Amino acid sequence: MNSLGFDKAPEDTRVVVAMSGGVDSSAVAALLKSEGYDVVGITLQLYDMGANAPTRAKSCCAGRDIYDARKVAEDIDIPYYVLDYESRFREEVIDDFADSYMRGETPIPCVKCNQTVKFRDLLETSYDLGADCMATGHYVQRKLGADGRAQLHRAADPNRDQSYFLFTTTQEQLDFLRFPLGHLMSKAETRALAAKFGLEVADKPDSQDICFVPDGKYARLVERLRPEAGEPGQIVDLDGNVMGDHRGLIHYTVGQRRGLNIGGTAEPLYVVKLVPEKRQVVVGPKAALAKKMVYVKELNWLDGDQIDENGVEVEVKLRSAMQPTTATVFPEARGEARIELHDAQFGIAPGQAGVFYQGERVLGGGWITREELISNTATAA
Repeated sequence: MNSLGFDKAPEDTRVVVAMSGGVDSSAVAALLKSEGYDVVGITLQLYDMGANAPTRAKSCCAGRDIYDARKVAEDIDIPYYVLDYESRFREEVIDDFADSYMRGETPIPCVKCNQTVKFRDLLETSYDLGADCMATGHYVQRKLGADGRAQLHRAADPNRDQSYFLFTTTQEQLDFLRFPLGHLMSKAETRALAAKFGLEVADKPDSQDICFVPDGKYARLVERLRPEAGEPGQIVDLDGNVMGDHRGLIHYTVGQRRGLNIGGTAEPLYVVKLVPEKRQVVVGPKAALAKKMVYVKELNWLDGDQIDENGVEVEVKLRSAMQPTTATVFPEARGEARIELHDAQFGIAPGQAGVFYQGERVLGGGWITREELISNTATAA
């Protein structure tokens, strides 16, 4: 077996590397080339970069990223292609991002991008190119279970782990994917690897912003795409009493405390939920944010043994930055699930993801939904 798990020589193994122009995917391409693999680099042009794009150094897929990826491909001498996926990206990611805000949610566009454009459309292109697998610079690990099936595991470096953002990966996709950096213990090792191969991107800063919102002003983008999203409305308490006015739901997220401009209350107020059909921001004390029951939709379960009515014990992350907490997951109708948390959690926002783990292994997850959208009629605690 070669290092990618194929029973043939590296030179007979074709690998498509998804190259973003950053140090991670560049290091992957250079590493696999050095090991003798038949490497093909592909970069996706996802949106109109704009005249000022070269200054957007902290956003993924920024203006000079295609240039950087092409330069790496030339330096390591591999075929390289740029594919125009702008229309798909607009429909699948940007429009969904705006619509999610309109529904009073807090979206995660990077997950949608992985789910659709990168791990669906790009994989199809890789198949067309006759690739044996596709490699990315994500910090996750792919391991084989006792049954020989591929499993998704957290990265060795917990500070770089990206498994939360890949919960929508299907078993078929995981069989085809490879993640050569997942076992590294620090980003410094990746940069050292890139420097070893003489890559100019070895010291390139990490991306920090959503690629299509490089200035971080999400509300401005959503209001441009969906003008009605900026319509003002009322801020009400848990009993429906009007506490003030707001300047558009897109400026608020569940758990938010600052910017409410409400004074004279006995204790601080937080955004508890958004009600887009009434254009209301509902506020309450911190205790009102505590939940022990969460519902998710569009459940993706990587484990071959699907959950049954008795439920399954897991650890769950409800935000990318939180530490996993214990819970029991029960199936619901139409690909939905109910998460019963063993300890109450605060600030759970619709549009985020509930991702399930057992130890280091990722079992799957689903999209957190508003309670009234779920088929089950149980009331969240």
